[in-house]
Amino acid sequence: MKPILEVKNIWKSYKIGGQRQQYLSLRDQMKGIFTPNNKANEFWALEDINFDVERGACIGIIGKNGAGKSTLLKILSKITPPTKGEIIARGRVASLLEVGTGFHPELTGRENIYLNGSILGLRKAEIEKKFEEIVDFSGVEQFLDTPLKHFSSGMQLRLAFSVAAHLEPEILLIDEVLAVGDAAFQKKCLGKMNEVSKSGRTILFVSHNLGAVKELCTKGILLDKGKNSPLLPIDEVIEEYLQKNITINRLGEIAWQMDDAPGEELKLLNVRLKNKGGQITATFKSDEPIFLEIEYYLTKPVNNMRLNLSVMTYDDKTLFFSSTHKQEVVDKAAGHYRTVTQFPIDIFNDGTYKIVLQGGMPYVKEMLQAVPCLEFQVVYNREKSTNIEARLPGYIAPPLHWKIERL
Repeated sequence: MKPILEVKNIWKSYKIGGQRQQYLSLRDQMKGIFTPNNKANEFWALEDINFDVERGACIGIIGKNGAGKSTLLKILSKITPPTKGEIIARGRVASLLEVGTGFHPELTGRENIYLNGSILGLRKAEIEKKFEEIVDFSGVEQFLDTPLKHFSSGMQLRLAFSVAAHLEPEILLIDEVLAVGDAAFQKKCLGKMNEVSKSGRTILFVSHNLGAVKELCTKGILLDKGKNSPLLPIDEVIEEYLQKNITINRLGEIAWQMDDAPGEELKLLNVRLKNKGGQITATFKSDEPIFLEIEYYLTKPVNNMRLNLSVMTYDDKTLFFSSTHKQEVVDKAAGHYRTVTQFPIDIFNDGTYKIVLQGGMPYVKEMLQAVPCLEFQVVYNREKSTNIEARLPGYIAPPLHWKIERL
């Protein structure tokens, strides 16, 4: 069976830096007064993009801002044409690219549902068949006969997503618009996209939320400066993205020379992770202790200084925060210092985590801006567990003590 979507040698260029031609009257032009445009620079937003998507696949597209993700989806949606290349789509395409795209602000929510369905090529009877489901999912029933221009951006998003997901396009393209919705609606959308994918339809999902991408997609593409990686399992694509774009040490230790150390009055010299044997490492089992050791130098005496620690998930959510403020002395002399702490045992789930340090005098002065330092891996110890899942649900996995009584 042929792929539902074929992307062949897609290039897209834009003109930047050119000056607009000045306005000249007919008399000026007859006099020969004409200043030609400065030649605009050519910027290639996409370069030689190639991939095929099989029917029913859910593909994540990730990359930094400016990598070309939104441009690619606009081309796939036929909103903008490619400069070179060809796209073959064997099915109806629906897209959710920006809040309000494809909607008319003067029409009511009800009218926009029919308008959007018509744009997708559906007959009125087909739209009416899905109408109640669309309205129920969107949660905007109370405002259905209100002009769309009076909807908040969140309400517009809810309605747009509901229309796109329920009118059963063969290919659904979704950009980062889910960031507009609240957490509950994002979860609802991810559930719906999962349902859509399992029904045999195809999804291309662009997002900076790596957790959502990993949860929904099985394969992915990394865009970097307009060029794409091969279509690979999503875990491999996320790992490649992190390696290219997160400049933090993965060996359990990072050190700076005094001249290059982050900070001015508070200079961060060394950060290392150690296991219970005192060895520097970046890989731990979930039930073994993790020790964090920080060395820093104060160039002059400081009053009421503290170090702040944030342990982050791989998709940049703060797992927990801690500070040295309860242990620090009020007046601290200039000099070389070391501080050590231990992370709670049996709290981390399977996964990759990051350490970010920041320091200063609270409400007075920031002496060290947030510095991403180390990345470490925690492997859930299944030798002591009957759970056979590859990864437990949730960000943390603390063992809880259960007291069971027969009544």
